[in-house]
Amino acid sequence: MTTGEHVGPVGPSRGDKLARTIATVVGATFLLVGVLGFVPGITTNYDDLKFAGHESTAELLGIFQVSVLHNVVHLLFGLAGLALARRGSTAVTYLLVGGAIYFVLWIYGLAVGHDHNANFVPLNDADNWLHLVLSIGMIGLGLYARRALRGEIGSQDPM
Repeated sequence: MTTGEHVGPVGPSRGDKLARTIATVVGATFLLVGVLGFVPGITTNYDDLKFAGHESTAELLGIFQVSVLHNVVHLLFGLAGLALARRGSTAVTYLLVGGAIYFVLWIYGLAVGHDHNANFVPLNDADNWLHLVLSIGMIGLGLYARRALRGEIGSQDPM
């Protein structure tokens, strides 16, 4: 197969399943975070939730600054993860590209600062550092899943 997916005698390989499972979990987590951003109580200052911009004082879990746009981005990112988790190769792409996007978002958040008009998402310091952790985590999981998909991990039979 040219896609890099390995198929055994009874279906997709363990590497394919692992890649799909990781992307599913990551996508479902983003979907959940997007939904929770619209739940009063879980999102503090919910009455001040703005469509976009740094003026929104709403915070998910009282920590991460959110807006309607920010929540919608999480929802879309989650849906993309679930859709791309249908195949191992696209699951790996989702994790690697998503991690790269979060790295760029981390740099962007540091560059524009909290109170700048260019901070349209909005992003606070907690968001910025979470984006770095997400970037490292998604890229690491994507590289691990790619190795598993290629049969470089877990393919040795001890028997």
